Amino acid sequence: MSNPASPAATESKSAGTAWTAAQEVIAAVEPNIARAISGELASQRRQLKLIASENYASPAVLLAMGNWLSDKYAEGTVGHRFYAGCEYVDQVEQIAADHARALFGSDHAYVQPHSGIDANMVAFWAILAKRVEEPALANAGVKNVNSLTDADWADLRQKFNNQRMLGMSLDAGGHLTHGFRPNISGKLFDQASYGSDPETGQIDYDALRAQAKEFKPLILLGGYSAYPRTPNFRIMREIADEVGATFMVDMAHFAGLVAGGVLTGDYNPVPHAHVVTSTTHKSLRGPRGGFVLCTSEYAPFVDKGCPMVLGGPLGHVMAAKGIAFAEARQPSFSEYAQAIVANASALAEGLAKRGVSLVSGGTSNHIVLLDVATSFGLTGRQAESALLDAGVVTNRNSIPRDPNGAWYTSGIRTGTPALTTLGFGPDELDEIADVMVTALKATKPANETAKAKYVIDEKVAGDSRQRCAELLGRHPLYPGIEL
Repeated sequence: MSNPASPAATESKSAGTAWTAAQEVIAAVEPNIARAISGELASQRRQLKLIASENYASPAVLLAMGNWLSDKYAEGTVGHRFYAGCEYVDQVEQIAADHARALFGSDHAYVQPHSGIDANMVAFWAILAKRVEEPALANAGVKNVNSLTDADWADLRQKFNNQRMLGMSLDAGGHLTHGFRPNISGKLFDQASYGSDPETGQIDYDALRAQAKEFKPLILLGGYSAYPRTPNFRIMREIADEVGATFMVDMAHFAGLVAGGVLTGDYNPVPHAHVVTSTTHKSLRGPRGGFVLCTSEYAPFVDKGCPMVLGGPLGHVMAAKGIAFAEARQPSFSEYAQAIVANASALAEGLAKRGVSLVSGGTSNHIVLLDVATSFGLTGRQAESALLDAGVVTNRNSIPRDPNGAWYTSGIRTGTPALTTLGFGPDELDEIADVMVTALKATKPANETAKAKYVIDEKVAGDSRQRCAELLGRHPLYPGIEL
């Protein structure tokens, strides 16, 4: 399956002109920053990007972030700001929200969150406001928290900090912001985790149902950052309803597959979840930022994200989000999303036929998770570094029941959104699988106890970099830009 030409690979001559002009303006003030920007583009041009959470935004998205909307404070919501003179921020936010609703078929969209964690915090507090705060206000006979007595406020604060959340465990593919102790979400909720079946590497819904009935969470959280399969959100919503939980889904990683119509029916979270959060980068190919979708009943609470969790919204980034949503509504984006999955399947098949052990045996989304401990006798950290030497950018990742823990890990996570943006196809992903396996077979731990240090055959590393350069030469990144 070929991938249609992408904005990052076919931008117009005017984009190159804009790049040159912008770099000249920046260099006139701080040349070291200009050099760093050029260095980052050069680095991305010489490495095969297989980090599942990264992509290449279009020049239109990138340019939208450098404008005078950055200079305007606009706390509040469209038409209800705490500052005067927000008419153009209102327009930008409304355009972006309208595109998001149309793209995902959601009742409501909130596009202010600055990142994925901000989107999740908005969602968590919106759920707490509806499920915990609103009943407390009604019981006290007041309209807002400022009217509560000190005793009632103390009681409500205690209730806020006595709620439960059930989400996917980190080693099964969950995310740190889903209630884990190092993150603020873990300090807010009493959290429990569901894992994956030891045999299949996939969610066991009967086990999840039993756990939910015993734990009785306020929030049942779906979504993942390193799960190479597609959860059934219809079943998860049924479980949430059975235990009286709000069903929330974090689709940051796979939002592009939803937008592109690859994940439909039971596998599209939007028709099933009360609240859906996401980032706008990753597979959606937009700017770095977040957004929240929700049903109408949660909309008034989500819209209180500022000042509840957020500060002043970033008007320039909302502008870029609006452009990314508009791009994702084009027919070509559906072809792109389908190509992401086809490429992931080709990568998984290429790795498996060369003897690599894959978590869950393969993939049904954009993620392929390698067990490098079993396959090569390496830690994830060693494999990540060796692959970088070979010209392939990945990230180490835990695997289910990981004996090496979350720092060194036993896995490597790969994803295909970025290379698909450049126009890579399945045959080339198979070739990349060969590059990876060749490099990892030529890598050994530096000694018997080493978990970080490693040794890679220098000739193999050099040959691998050359192969990567040849592949990248077929699909240049932003070809209109000269460094």
